[in-house]
Amino acid sequence: MEDKTTAGGLNTPSETDVSRMIRAEVETWQPRRGPDWADFMVRVSKEPPPWVIYTTASAALVFILFAAFFIGSWLQIGALAPHPSSFTGH
Repeated sequence: MEDKTTAGGLNTPSETDVSRMIRAEVETWQPRRGPDWADFMVRVSKEPPPWVIYTTASAALVFILFAAFFIGSWLQIGALAPHPSSFTGH
C-alpha cells in the first residue's frame, strides 16, 4: 500500500469540478422530513421529573459543602486553621 498521494491522474477532478459538484449538491439538498415531535416527546417522558433532578443536585451540593468544610478543618486550611496566637498559649 502506498502512503503518497499521486498528484493529478486520470480520475482526479479539478477544483472547479469539485466546487461545482458541491454547490449543486448543497443547492438541491432537501430535508428528509420535518421534526419528529413524537420521538422527542417519548425521549422527554423517559427523563426523571425536575423535582428529582433538583433534589438530587441539592443533596450533592450539601454533601460537597460539608465534605469541603470537614476536610478543610482537618487539614487546617484557610479560615478553618487555628489562629497563630493559639499556639503561643495567650
